[in-house]
Amino acid sequence: MDSFAALFEASLAQQDQVREGEIVQGTVLRVGKENVVVDIGFKSEGVIPLSEFTGAGGEVSVKPGDRVDVLVESREDDNGLVLLSKEKADKMKVWDEISAACERDEIIEGTISARVKGGLSVTIRGGVKAFLPGSQVDLRPIRNLDQLISKSFQFKVIKFNKKRGNIVLSRRVLLEKERDELKINTLKTLQEGMVVQGTIKNITEYGAFVDLGGIDGLLHITDMSYGRVNHPSELFNVGDKVTVKVLKYNAETERVSLGRKQTMEDPWEHAEEAFPPGKRVMGKVVSITDYGAFVELEAGIEGLVHVSEMSWTKRVKHPKNILNVGDQIECQVLEVDAKAKRISLSIKELEPDPWSLFVGDFNPGDKVQGKVRSITDYGIFIGIRDGVDGMVHKSDLSWTVRVVNPSDLFQKNDDVEAVILSINHDEKKVSLGIKQLFDDPWSHIPNDFPPGKPVDSKVLNSFEGGIYVQLSEGIEALIPSHEFNAELAEGKKVRRGDALRAEVLSLDVNDKRITLTTRAGVARADSTDAPARSGGESAPAREPAARRGSTLGDLIKEKLGDQLGDLPSKN
Repeated sequence: MDSFAALFEASLAQQDQVREGEIVQGTVLRVGKENVVVDIGFKSEGVIPLSEFTGAGGEVSVKPGDRVDVLVESREDDNGLVLLSKEKADKMKVWDEISAACERDEIIEGTISARVKGGLSVTIRGGVKAFLPGSQVDLRPIRNLDQLISKSFQFKVIKFNKKRGNIVLSRRVLLEKERDELKINTLKTLQEGMVVQGTIKNITEYGAFVDLGGIDGLLHITDMSYGRVNHPSELFNVGDKVTVKVLKYNAETERVSLGRKQTMEDPWEHAEEAFPPGKRVMGKVVSITDYGAFVELEAGIEGLVHVSEMSWTKRVKHPKNILNVGDQIECQVLEVDAKAKRISLSIKELEPDPWSLFVGDFNPGDKVQGKVRSITDYGIFIGIRDGVDGMVHKSDLSWTVRVVNPSDLFQKNDDVEAVILSINHDEKKVSLGIKQLFDDPWSHIPNDFPPGKPVDSKVLNSFEGGIYVQLSEGIEALIPSHEFNAELAEGKKVRRGDALRAEVLSLDVNDKRITLTTRAGVARADSTDAPARSGGESAPAREPAARRGSTLGDLIKEKLGDQLGDLPSKN
């Protein structure tokens, strides 16, 4: 009885040595279709699902005789087997290793596996998941965390709770430590004027920050290239390696200004040899202003095409009317000032000067033909050739009409013929005359067109104050609106070229004017044979000034004369 009790107690003691939740080492006895049987000692055998030994491809990674660490999940069942788990044993071992690493302040390697709320999920030893907060990913916030997925890094454990299965990592702590070490070494050697290697760390609209090794320097957009740079992203991407020169360094504030173009040759040093005056060059329009267009001839060298150098024949109001940014154009170099970094260019110089061609073909006295390009208060401009206009002053439009507004006689694009009166070579101006196409007709006009004579005329133009008509070649006359007959006064429309029957109302030889009327019976019977007013000759006595087509000044003089005549004499 005593011996049986002793054996029973020994058996219970052996079973007590196999405790739930404990990791023990066992030997694989056999591998079945669903389970693996493992001998864990103490006369105990356990089973583990075969799936815990099966790889992703279905291959079984265990055989009889293998030694494995397992976790005891439960005591013997009715079949005398203990339920074991290899996977849980592995995880517990990993947790123990991680715990020990945390106590020793060791670095842990891991792979970023997914993006989660507030940061990233990192897979570390044994497939254990840890949390990497967004603020601990890098030294500066990263907008796109997805770009880090599947990348492996080193981390520092900053929070560990085995019971809750909570691990928080930091990559920033390691980067800060690395940066501080690099910074100390960099500051020992950093000097103004030295050329160093760096990495583009961040890009802004005004420049790029370059990591020189623990300390950042600013590479301003104006110091990136001798050429035009609209945005730093045109030249760099984050992570690019770059060679720069230290322009300024303040040891107290640890501010560093960098330059990239200062490591290159200034293209303006050879500009005078590369772009001599008179050379034809190709370039790209990079900027347009109110006064011209800047053309890039090569990286770092731009020239200006002033608006006045764009065309001989066109009046360019704004460069954007004929050029666009990005256009490839041909120009001719006018002037180079390498010290001031200026090059003057011309587009029109690629073609012959129309003025030079004109003066070689024409002289004063020659007849020219052209279209009316523009009309002003003082005359009309006629296009003689592309790029060359001539002006007819209103006093040179007609022998017989006193023209106040040239637009009363001419319209834009009218075809006209004129005589060259003079050529001003210095100012490149041409003076023209239309009336000079004909001899001065006033030597015979008084006899050909006496007051009261019926005449046939052709309408030249109509305006608010009357109608200009042509009596014969070179002889024009005016029908004032107050001399319209009833039909015209009521608004009958007349067009250029219409025939119009009228009567000579008056002649003014001094002012060289012929005035007509279309009103019936206006001309006095006794004025038919009266001579025209000229020098000693006199016009019909006391004919109203308005009827003679006189000016406002004539009316005022006549009115004052009547008033003075009514005053009593001093004598």
